[in-house]
Amino acid sequence: MCEIPSNVILAEEFAKRFDGFSIGSNDLTQLTLGVDRDSGELAGLFSERDAAVLWMIRTVIDRAHAAGRKVGFCGQAPSNDPGFARLLVEAGIDSISVTPDSFHAVTVNVAEAEGG
Repeated sequence: MCEIPSNVILAEEFAKRFDGFSIGSNDLTQLTLGVDRDSGELAGLFSERDAAVLWMIRTVIDRAHAAGRKVGFCGQAPSNDPGFARLLVEAGIDSISVTPDSFHAVTVNVAEAEGG
């Protein structure tokens, strides 16, 4: 799992030992932003679309692919916001897990992002 900023920072080193990465966006977002998503006072600041979080996601995808590794995405972002899947596809993600109730909407966004 790629859930903490150091996983992204040292992705090249992790790629020497692992055959792929799975981005856990909930924890990665929380730890990148320093925001507790369960805090009533801070929850509004929690966003996978934050520029720093998107940089983390794109960076680990780029570094993993440079090492010949696949990258999957598991987290609530695409299920809660099917348009987020488009960002992932544009960043080069290899797979996305979603909740059953969001599958159709996410699939439509992925197909559009892939040009189909």
